[in-house]
Amino acid sequence: MKIFIDGAEGTTGLQLEERLSAIKNIEILKIDNDLRKDINERRRLLNAADTAFLCLPDTAARESVSLVDNPNTVIIDASTAHRTAPGWAYGFPELSDEHRNTVKTSNRISVPGCHASGFAALVYPLVGAGVISKDETLVCTSLTGYSGGGKPLIAEYEGGNPPRGATPYALGLTHKHLPEMKAVCGLSNPPIFMPILADIYNGMLVSIPLARNARELWEILDKYYKNADNIAVKPLNAETKLSMETLNGTDKMEIFISGHDTQTVLTARFDNLGKGASGAAVQCFRLRMGL
Repeated sequence: MKIFIDGAEGTTGLQLEERLSAIKNIEILKIDNDLRKDINERRRLLNAADTAFLCLPDTAARESVSLVDNPNTVIIDASTAHRTAPGWAYGFPELSDEHRNTVKTSNRISVPGCHASGFAALVYPLVGAGVISKDETLVCTSLTGYSGGGKPLIAEYEGGNPPRGATPYALGLTHKHLPEMKAVCGLSNPPIFMPILADIYNGMLVSIPLARNARELWEILDKYYKNADNIAVKPLNAETKLSMETLNGTDKMEIFISGHDTQTVLTARFDNLGKGASGAAVQCFRLRMGL
């Protein structure tokens, strides 16, 4: 099976190559370093691949899709470009049987954003159960490792004068993950969302406070994800404090429900480079190829 990673030199691309190299009977097609931006060479490799992974900025990802005329090439896009686009499967198979079946049959799969993955895992089942109204404006915070910002942010944090502690960002409330957070969960309004950078390479905690009964929410989510491959709902009030790095190096997600009769905090913990990026892409690839 032939694989091509368009954008293999980036953080997600490097992680993808490492993960894919561990799968048997995979041939990873390589592009000469001098030809990385050569449109004809990229076209050739994209169409020669059984599966093409796109680890590119949005504009470049759209260009890559336009270069593919082989009807059998499966495209798995890790950019933001196609997450709400018609005809693209949203690559979070645990959300529902419909999501899983669409990933299994589609030749166009968009990998969810890291923040959006945690948000959707918490909110989608509760909207479906009628516990969260589609018209409700939710509040969400997300503590993330700096690796999600790619090479420029990694260089900033690993340079001579790195930021320390926690750094809220996107304070204009226009984060690029908001459209998919709203659309995937069927909400009328995007959440009020505050992402926070930690001076930690990877790891993620996505949290949502709700004025609801904690046990009722736990029962819904525990039942919903009972048989999920990569998501585990922990016992009610299982932890009084959470480390964001516990699942680093894995493709798993843990869901915590904490609170009491009238107030609850929902938290999803995962690796922003695992279930939040390359791990999710490989999961979609395995499912689509029947591995």
